[in-house]
Amino acid sequence: MHAFMDYLPSPWRGLMLAGFAAAYMSTVATQLNWGASYLINDFYKRFLKPGKDEKHYVNAARIATVFLFAASLLVTWQLDTIEGAWKFLLALGAGTGLVLILRWYWWRINAWSEISAMTSSFIVSLLAFAFVRPRFDAADPNGDAWVMLITVAVSTVVWVAVTFATKPESDATLDAFYRRVRPGGPGWVAVSTRLGFGREKIPGGALAWSNWLAGVVAVYASLFGIGKIIFLEFGSGLILLLVAGLAFSWIARSFRNEPDPPTDITRQEDERRAAA
Repeated sequence: MHAFMDYLPSPWRGLMLAGFAAAYMSTVATQLNWGASYLINDFYKRFLKPGKDEKHYVNAARIATVFLFAASLLVTWQLDTIEGAWKFLLALGAGTGLVLILRWYWWRINAWSEISAMTSSFIVSLLAFAFVRPRFDAADPNGDAWVMLITVAVSTVVWVAVTFATKPESDATLDAFYRRVRPGGPGWVAVSTRLGFGREKIPGGALAWSNWLAGVVAVYASLFGIGKIIFLEFGSGLILLLVAGLAFSWIARSFRNEPDPPTDITRQEDERRAAA
């Protein structure tokens, strides 16, 4: 922003400002439409008002959009810096991370598990920011850490309790998901056995979790490595890029050793075998 305000002539300066405004408004519109679609299609239409006509859902989506816009104004009003916004978003999503990962490894997680995780994470993070964070100095990172820990702990207790208190997804839904994704692992034994596949391994094997760790290392090492080189710190920059290359190589090795996913033909053969 400061660079083109200081160095660009006035016509190009106005064009760049218009471009920034357009990019900002497109992001706002995307988030509002995205949020409204989640509220209406995944929650309202499925659980509260199923079977209505499309005009009803379009009107509900308009109301949801206005509600999200008003809620975003209220949240923004409470924030003083961009850093504060990022910390709030991190805490807001912290309680949903575990359930979003485990849904691929455990058949028992259902839609209510995710809804309760998102709702509790939102409420608990707000309460933690209001009552826990002020106990620490503004520059003390321990305050933000406690907000995250409390949000994750309470949200996890809530969604696990809701998971066992609600019905699982129907057998038809679980069977269709398993045939298409074939997640394998001990958490899906009940479904894979029912379908006739037996106990299948998790794709990538026992060390599949290491690909996640290697991905985190690769991303951060690449970012900091490129930054070091930009600031002419070539030694540390090259070392970080070497670490990133090793992490990428580890991920590539895992994909090379992984069998090809089942095609539509093999899925049909699996279904015929399971039906027999």
